Amino acid sequence: MTEPATSEPRPPEVGPPVLEVVDLCTEFVRRDGVVRAVDHVSFSIGRGETLGLVGESGSGKSVTALSIVGLVAKPAGRVTADRIMFDGRDLARLGTRDLNTVRGRSIGFIFQNPMTSLNPTLPIGFQIAEPMRTHLGVTRAEARRRAADLLGRVGIPHVRSRLDDFPHQFSGGMRQRVMIAIALACEPRLLIADEPTTALDVTVQAQILDLLRTLSAEIGTAVLLITHDLGVAAGICERVNVMYAGQLVESAPIVELFAKPQMPYTQGLLSCLPRIDDDVDSPFSPIKGQPPNLALRRTGCGFAPRCDHAREVCLRGEPALTTRGPGRWARCFGTDVEGWVA
Repeated sequence: MTEPATSEPRPPEVGPPVLEVVDLCTEFVRRDGVVRAVDHVSFSIGRGETLGLVGESGSGKSVTALSIVGLVAKPAGRVTADRIMFDGRDLARLGTRDLNTVRGRSIGFIFQNPMTSLNPTLPIGFQIAEPMRTHLGVTRAEARRRAADLLGRVGIPHVRSRLDDFPHQFSGGMRQRVMIAIALACEPRLLIADEPTTALDVTVQAQILDLLRTLSAEIGTAVLLITHDLGVAAGICERVNVMYAGQLVESAPIVELFAKPQMPYTQGLLSCLPRIDDDVDSPFSPIKGQPPNLALRRTGCGFAPRCDHAREVCLRGEPALTTRGPGRWARCFGTDVEGWVA
């Protein structure tokens, strides 16, 4: 199998990989069986690059991110990988104490729901200053000063008076900005943003994406953006990995992905997006059916039951992730579909 993390020709403007994930698997043990939520996933991210990880809810995006930084709950969750290389260290081989020196310091994490990720009993200023005091060893006064600067950078007004406010005193968009400030407090080399625009109105979404783009350019931070919205990915990402049923099913530069998808699932996601050149009365084309139950053993391509172009071979065997040109991979046996040829 040709995997992006080991063989992908990188664009010349992107530096050596900051993160290299090879053969990542995550399983959850349940009473009704073992669920493989992440199934042999490999990818890499270069310095200053923004990589999108897209797919339906339940496709394994968030679990992939949590697995990288060792936040999958044990003993029910089991994570294995050939390697997860970051800053010359294999995160897959580190214990909890060593991972704690990486999380928050070199890897920042914007969790999916700012409504529940912030501690409701602690002031915002304390929560932003905590990683700086823990990892950088700065004084309380210096950490508070830097926290105020960060709040200003993420666009929150009257920062001095807001440092002692609690999360419930902020709107949803402002709480998301606070989460970004916490994740960027130690100027990490890698920022994992898990659905950073969920439940935000489109104006605030645009502001958040512009903020991530600006900060990435200023600091040189690599960004792993997790989203179910291809429109959001199009606004900030250079490359996109598409996940389905725990597997990486397509990887491509963002422009090429939109112009010529190489996998029917990706084409289905794109068909669900509204377009300004569409007829106002034209209906959307949703993907039929539901994702597979990962607790059940299956044969063949996981998307075949929902695919309008499935053939007999798709039901018998599982396709490998193979190259489809420079910087492109797809997991599909290949079917001629209007607009593209896999």
